[in-house]
Amino acid sequence: MSRRLREAPLDRLLARSALVGSVTTGLGYVAVARMPLDTVALWEYTSGAAVLNAGRLGLLCLALFLPFAAIGVFVSSLLSRRRERVGRLYAADLLGAGLACALAVPLHAMIGPPAAVYLAAAVLAGVACLLEDPGEALRGVAGAVGIVLLLLPTLGALPSITTEGSKHIGGADIEHTAWGPVFRVDVGSEVFGRHILYHDGLVGSNIVGFDGDLPALTDFEEDVRSLPFEVLGEAPGRELIIGSAGGHEILASRYFGATGIEAVELNPVTTGLLEGRYREYSGNLVDEPEVHVVTADGRTHLARSDAEFDLTWFVAPDSYAATNAASSGAFVLSESYLYTVEMLVESLEHLGERGVIIAQFGEFDFDARPNRTRRYLNTARAALREIGVQDPGLHLMVARTSDAHVELATIVIKQVAFTTEEIERFSQKVLSLEGGTVEYVPGAVGGACITATASGSEDARHSACSGSYMVSAVHDDSPFFWHFTPFSTVAVDILGDVDALVDPEDAIGERLLLFLLGIASVFAGVFLLLPFVLVRQTWQALPHKLTSGVYFGSLGLGFMLFEIALIQRLTLLLGYPTYSLTVTLAALLVSTGIGASLSGRLADRPRLRMEAGGVLALLTAVYLVGIGPLTEALLSSPLIVRVLATLVLLAPLGVVLGLFMPLGLRVVAGLGAEGPTYVAWAWAVNGFCSVIGSVLTTILSMTFGFRAVLILGLLAYVVALTALRRFSAPAVAGAVVPG
Repeated sequence: MSRRLREAPLDRLLARSALVGSVTTGLGYVAVARMPLDTVALWEYTSGAAVLNAGRLGLLCLALFLPFAAIGVFVSSLLSRRRERVGRLYAADLLGAGLACALAVPLHAMIGPPAAVYLAAAVLAGVACLLEDPGEALRGVAGAVGIVLLLLPTLGALPSITTEGSKHIGGADIEHTAWGPVFRVDVGSEVFGRHILYHDGLVGSNIVGFDGDLPALTDFEEDVRSLPFEVLGEAPGRELIIGSAGGHEILASRYFGATGIEAVELNPVTTGLLEGRYREYSGNLVDEPEVHVVTADGRTHLARSDAEFDLTWFVAPDSYAATNAASSGAFVLSESYLYTVEMLVESLEHLGERGVIIAQFGEFDFDARPNRTRRYLNTARAALREIGVQDPGLHLMVARTSDAHVELATIVIKQVAFTTEEIERFSQKVLSLEGGTVEYVPGAVGGACITATASGSEDARHSACSGSYMVSAVHDDSPFFWHFTPFSTVAVDILGDVDALVDPEDAIGERLLLFLLGIASVFAGVFLLLPFVLVRQTWQALPHKLTSGVYFGSLGLGFMLFEIALIQRLTLLLGYPTYSLTVTLAALLVSTGIGASLSGRLADRPRLRMEAGGVLALLTAVYLVGIGPLTEALLSSPLIVRVLATLVLLAPLGVVLGLFMPLGLRVVAGLGAEGPTYVAWAWAVNGFCSVIGSVLTTILSMTFGFRAVLILGLLAYVVALTALRRFSAPAVAGAVVPG
């Protein structure tokens, strides 16, 4: 919109935009790394700490925003000046983004995320150097900036990261740090014969020092880790541990005589510690013939296995570091396919005749809100019914143990009904443990709330259970196990009892998401829409701006509805959240780029536009019906097969979605003399709805499920096509449309 920018030589404008993007990326990392933040204080609404931390969070968002603003100037200036090549240029932009997505995970694994950020900044400096005139001093400056940005990570000169205020790592003595594509792991110095592992600044697990003397580990007799083996009555012949972390449960299993132990851990950094630096310290556990440590997603590993297990042990396998904010509750917003009905059915089908499933969860306040336990019980009941069990209550047992640090729930599930002997062994062992309480066994009365849930005597909102939390069974279509508080409740009670917010699952995540939606709306409005006040006379003169706004806004919202729902949904097929993020984005961006390059063929052919909409409807139907069966069929296949299947699955969608944005840009560029302003308006509206859509899609997925979100995405494109027919008619009839 700036006349000064529009009149500047294009190459110089592009070079300087790239240089600004490079510098703000480097400085943005410094701001993010060094900015102190306490997200819990955000909810102390009347305090100065809340205002201070809200301001800091806003500054963090601004630091992240500025590099993209510079790149926005670059991209929009190029497209508005080269409207006759908009399809090819837009395609090149998307193809580059897709390539970067494909490289992201390997780069994070090889050099770490901070160095990857500085590599991106150095690339931008290189672009500035290439585009700047040879005689200009700024060319040398750009080259120097690029070299410095590349050297800083190599020299170890990046600023250390200030962790969030309530994280556990503050003040800890750290002896080793390693970045990974899942989360960062910091290893604390040895304390009481073990090393504490911090996952993105939070206590995640530990590595116990072991000298090879198994009989000496008698402490396990009084440990809650003894419960799985007491239920079985004898050592399991084959065992699966999902979430093996630093090997504590492996060690317990070896003490109780388990053989054929398959220990599955998601983060390669954690397994790398056991296989490398702390191999001898941990007693060479990974070298024992009875132990097989695997770096994989638990669900994928189980699907690929044809073994039957005597014990499948879920050791609280999710890390709060999954989204890097237990204290802010962001963990609530992450999908987990380990706790769904479908996963439990798979686990039950892999049990031997005497096999059991053990799941263990920490509870913040078991008496007031045992939400994790109740939801898992309801999910287990649904899974048992799905395999034909008439009375699931006979197949479940629940115990609680408490110490000074945590209340732990242990849930036991079996394909066949528990025997009197198994119930007696379990009950006696629980009562012998510190703070042990039998919450439910078949035929006995325990805690009223848990008994009601496990036995099915009442629904999930039994009067014995306090609070109106959502604890119904979780399915793959909406696998947000930790989402206990409805958004409607949060929206009504956004200024509610702050003192109750000690549990990161008690509405803090939902409040944070709504808070971020507000921040996103303000930033998007200020930086994308408010600037049109500066050119309001020109903007007011643009024809069909409301209708075109509906078109480009619907494209932004619709693309996000498809993109984010598919990223979340395909996490199950690809195994790792990072794989799903990168592979899905790469597939969509590359194929969208191909679609953009083909868009010129639709510019003046309304019939083809409608046919493209029909293809989109067909593809949506395929995803609604086919992703589940396809995932089930391919989950046991090698990763490369699943990646290729994802690329093939998403390529047609990306091609179709890529047609519409450049098509609309061509049309609006021909609607008036102020083509660049109209292009700016198109990008602004599209960007605004994309920003809002990125947050809104998560809310909708958590509330209604992925299928509903995909249908909403299709409806957004139907609205867009309807708007396109209205505002493109004059252009088709009489205007000269570039390209």
